Amino acid sequence: SKFVNDKWMIKNGYLNDIQEHKPWWWNIKVQKLNLSAPLILLPEVSCQKAIEILQEKGYDQAPVVAESGLILGMVTLSNTLTSVLAGNAEFSDPVTKVTYDQFSKIGLEDSLGKLSCILENDHFAIVVHEQMQFSGNGSSFMKQMVFGVVTAMDLLTFVSRNDKK
Repeated sequence: SKFVNDKWMIKNGYLNDIQEHKPWWWNIKVQKLNLSAPLILLPEVSCQKAIEILQEKGYDQAPVVAESGLILGMVTLSNTLTSVLAGNAEFSDPVTKVTYDQFSKIGLEDSLGKLSCILENDHFAIVVHEQMQFSGNGSSFMKQMVFGVVTAMDLLTFVSRNDKK
């Protein structure tokens, strides 16, 4: 029944707009949020080290990205602590043991309206930018670079600071 759900259709890029009376910010691009560069963890970082890094840097969450650039998911401070305290993970385990692999991605060129639809169901979205890369033999491939992590608070802050009403 997902195909009859307009919000799912927008989130997954099958439908552009469903609102007739869109707010002023609906068509503004995600890149206008001026997100700060994300803190990225490599998959071999231990749960203990991830907790220390997140606390030291003041982050609640961070994307876990392989050296190849593959986005493996998101690690959160609360989930890591909960998993360790419940005995489902050890402090010495790699952070991939507590990584959420279900996450939404959004591009810099996508609209804040699309982001709004994603954030109705998800706590965050990973902002990505596709970049063409070439290897030594001249072959090319598209690589996704993590540009940021965006939450409902980021969207709300943007809208409230720039309210056109």
